[in-house]
Amino acid sequence: MRTRVKICGITRPEDGREAARLGADAVGLVFYAKSPRAVAPALAAEVVAALPPFVTSVGLFVNPGPDAVEAVLAEVPLDLLQFHGDESPEFCQQFGRPYIKAIRMHDDINLAAERVRYRESRGLLLDTYQPDVPGGTGASFDWQRIPKNLASTIILAGGLTPENVGEAIKQVQPYAVDVSGGVEAGKGIKDAEKMAAFMGEVKRV
Repeated sequence: MRTRVKICGITRPEDGREAARLGADAVGLVFYAKSPRAVAPALAAEVVAALPPFVTSVGLFVNPGPDAVEAVLAEVPLDLLQFHGDESPEFCQQFGRPYIKAIRMHDDINLAAERVRYRESRGLLLDTYQPDVPGGTGASFDWQRIPKNLASTIILAGGLTPENVGEAIKQVQPYAVDVSGGVEAGKGIKDAEKMAAFMGEVKRV
C-alpha cells in the first residue's frame, strides 16, 4: 500500500494547488494564532476552493474553544479536523467531522493506550515533543518508539524532509507522512521544488 502524504501549513491557494498537482493526498490549514503558519478563515476558504477533487482539506487546532472551531467551520468547508493540543476525545467528537489526534512523543507516552482512548479518531499523528511547542518543531523523534502493530494507523510527522522521509517510511511503514517546514522557502511559504523532491522520495520507497 502506498504511503499517503499531507502537506501542512498551507497559507496560499497556489501552494495548495501545487501540492495537489504533485500528488499530495491532503493539505493542512493552521488555525492557531501563535503559529507562523496561521491562516485566517477567509484565506483558508480560498485555499480549499482552489483544491481539485479528492484532496482532503484538514484544519489544525490547538486547544480551541468550541465556538472557535464552529466559527471556522462556518466559513471553511473542511473535510477533516486535526487536534494538536490536550483535547479530550469527547471534545474532538462534537463537531460532526472526522478527526485525527496529534500525539506529542514525550518520554512516558503510551501509544497503545492513546489509540484506545482516541479510538473514534481516524488515526494518530505522531509529532516531536518539545515543551510549550505544540507542533512545527522541525525536529524528529526516535522512530523506533512506534510499536509495529500500530504503524499502519499512524501519520508520521516531526522534522520530515526530502532527505529523511524515505528512511522514515522504511523504518516505520506508516499509513501517511506529514510535512510542513521541510518543504518551505519560508514560514508558511512552500517551495515547489522541495515539495516535488519530498513526493518523489515517498513514491520511491
